[in-house]
Amino acid sequence: MKQQLLHTPEGVRDIYNEECARKNVLQENLHQVMQLYGYRDIQTPTIEFFDVFSKEIGTTPSRELYKFFDREGNTLVLRPDITPSVARSAAKYFMEEKLPLRMCYMGNTFINHSSYQGRLKETTQMGAELIGDGSVDADAEVIALVVEALLKAGLKDFQVSIGQIDFFKGLLEQAGIEEDTEEMLRELISNKNHFGIEELVEEQRLSGELKQVFLKMPELFGGVAVLDEAKELTRNDRSLQALERLRELYEVMCCYGYEPYISFDLGMISKYHYYTGVIFRAYTYGTGDAIVKGGRYDNLLGHFGKEAPSIGFAIVIDQLMMALSRQKIDIPLSNGATLLLYEEALRQAAIPLAVGLRKTGAQVEMIRKSPDHELSEYLEYARQNRIGGILVLRPDGQIEMIHMSDGSRRTVNLNDLIEGV
Repeated sequence: MKQQLLHTPEGVRDIYNEECARKNVLQENLHQVMQLYGYRDIQTPTIEFFDVFSKEIGTTPSRELYKFFDREGNTLVLRPDITPSVARSAAKYFMEEKLPLRMCYMGNTFINHSSYQGRLKETTQMGAELIGDGSVDADAEVIALVVEALLKAGLKDFQVSIGQIDFFKGLLEQAGIEEDTEEMLRELISNKNHFGIEELVEEQRLSGELKQVFLKMPELFGGVAVLDEAKELTRNDRSLQALERLRELYEVMCCYGYEPYISFDLGMISKYHYYTGVIFRAYTYGTGDAIVKGGRYDNLLGHFGKEAPSIGFAIVIDQLMMALSRQKIDIPLSNGATLLLYEEALRQAAIPLAVGLRKTGAQVEMIRKSPDHELSEYLEYARQNRIGGILVLRPDGQIEMIHMSDGSRRTVNLNDLIEGV
């Protein structure tokens, strides 16, 4: 039983030491970029009412939610997605606000899916939401923010793939496909299953044009030229307007100078039904899944009583960390901490010294020296924990200062050091 308590449940893991430190630095770097764009922090609860993620809103399937009950019998869930929580908060606290809201967040999400291929059930997301702006400029700002965030993280080779859910929805309206068939078609196109799509459309009473465009959708990805290719496949007004929106978005991205980082994928169809227009994902080497997911959700806030066009994204920190590691991109950590090593008899001198140093902003870690450990063991401890230097208090009132970077040593008077602090 005690041995079992040492392990975590399937799909979750501990993060500690340098990995945890690097994750914190990465998050701080990403947060700085979001602040540069004017996004302000929001924290939403880990626990929400079930209805915030209901089928009507179009988020995670019920079977994949962690559900439980409160004392009053209300069904609660661990949030699987933070965007609906932010939408709820915006409707609650900014119901009468007419100008755009910019919000950014960080938190863990929980999805009870199958853990095949090492997929985590608990992941950290960091994201931003631009609420109350339906313009193509808002689309471009959010995607530009994604590009800058990934560059700040240290990535050089990545691509933001952009789709348009209205292109697909326009074709669905024209085809008059039933809901169950639509779900099957969504999944087949998302998985780029050509044979499955062909079999499904052959079973439907569709025009030759519609059959062709559905069959071609998995192949409609690449540079901006793919928009012209798609335009030749359909005369559907809603689908053509979606293509025109993507064309305009590309032109705005050129103003940012970030067009080399974007491509288009008209076969991109998210499992989140609340997306209404532009959708996008960012990919890089070293991970099989997207490191960023986002899109426009113009109707989501309406479920909470506020009509406001919106767009946002979430960076999956765990996937980004994996990609950085596999690409051997380092997240620099400082070696700024100091280890203060003292014997019990020198406690009354050691503690005031540590307190004084901390007041100057120095990071000081104290260890009472044990006769059971040699100095070499403390040196190894310092190396493992990225400690920059060691102060060793001696009974003669001197302090030996050891610099871990080069191993150099010098001795100073304890009283002089205390007076200097």
